[in-house]
Amino acid sequence: MTQSREISAAELASMIDHTLLKPDATSADIERLCDEAREYRFASVCVNPTFVPLAAACLQGTSVRVCTVVGFPLGAHQTDIKADEARQAIWEGAREIDMVINIGALKSGDVETVEEDIRAVSAVCLENSVLCKVIIETSLLTDEEKVEACLAARRAKADFVKTSTGFAGGGATPEDVMLMAKAVEGSGMGVKASGGVRTREDALAVIEAGATRIGASAGIAIVQGGQAGSGQY
Repeated sequence: MTQSREISAAELASMIDHTLLKPDATSADIERLCDEAREYRFASVCVNPTFVPLAAACLQGTSVRVCTVVGFPLGAHQTDIKADEARQAIWEGAREIDMVINIGALKSGDVETVEEDIRAVSAVCLENSVLCKVIIETSLLTDEEKVEACLAARRAKADFVKTSTGFAGGGATPEDVMLMAKAVEGSGMGVKASGGVRTREDALAVIEAGATRIGASAGIAIVQGGQAGSGQY
């Protein structure tokens, strides 16, 4: 896929959620992540909920936002738990919430439950002027299910749809990003590509396909044009 325009390193950095969601991440790792995000001016850091207060303290007074995950990584939490998890994270300093849909409900054809689940979290975000991104976990879905998930997120007034957790054996592809962008076209929603975006070339490919945000642990390598090692997210 040919990139239609040049994207500067600064513009690319402004589209990246600098991410560390590994279960063995330490406080020192999170502090380093925040230092890097401040230096490169990434859009946000994306951390597990337990690290939201630390990240918020590290990034106070900067333009870098704190993002965290809800119902992560399986999406199988009860809806009330997801809403409460989002509320707690916002109270502790999160300004962006990436929630995982009820994948099992979607695979069962119960789109109404999927939409209600999203709406519960989206409503909490709307009340607090916080972005809500909806992870649909593309590697587990058919194309029809991907579209259904995006439309449910659109009806539930989410701000973004997002490809992947990075924990389900697959990640973002330009084809999925293009499909999702078409599903939410005209709504003002963004598309976040995450999982397996490790190089500048990877990033440019998903941007050309329609991504407006990228979730990656390889943010520095992407901005610098280098190659990151393999890893989750």
